[in-house]
Amino acid sequence: MVLRLEVFESGEAGTAPDTVVLDTSVLEEARLQAYDAGYSAGWEDATAAQSSDQLQIRANLARNLQGLSFTFQEARSHILRSLQPLLEELAGKLLPELARETLGGIVLDRLMPMADSLADAPITLVLNPASRAAVEPLIAEATGLPLSIEEEPSLGEGQVYLRFGTNETLVDLDRVTMEIAMAVRGFFDPSRKET
Repeated sequence: MVLRLEVFESGEAGTAPDTVVLDTSVLEEARLQAYDAGYSAGWEDATAAQSSDQLQIRANLARNLQGLSFTFQEARSHILRSLQPLLEELAGKLLPELARETLGGIVLDRLMPMADSLADAPITLVLNPASRAAVEPLIAEATGLPLSIEEEPSLGEGQVYLRFGTNETLVDLDRVTMEIAMAVRGFFDPSRKET
């Protein structure tokens, strides 16, 4: 039995079909161009996707940083509000008490450098009567200088004038404690802050 195959040719019977002959170098060139075109398209798609991902990541990062900043500010504000009464109490009550207790030592620290240059010139301490008990014994023990003490009720308990000859030096712990208290209050209430 003979096997017959059906022919699927287009064209008229009896005419030879068009034959395409390709050179292998032309075929290879076409293949490389198709590869390059596909590679370029893939690269552009990847770049676009990466750019889109980076924009999304940046937006998420900015949103998260903003949330963290807000949370940090809330926590800081809460801690400062909690500390405010303590710091104001320290500046208003404890600091003046410490200033009164240390007044004698501070006056002595101011007096000792002067003692070398004064020889036998008398030194006058002008202070509030309430401060005398804290200052007088310490100065008398430490210096051995001729001292006279004048009480001046108009001075604050943290103020002492050191007079020797025509020179005068002020030790003013009242002002220092007041400035510290104002700085603490000003820190918590910027409308009350003074320059």
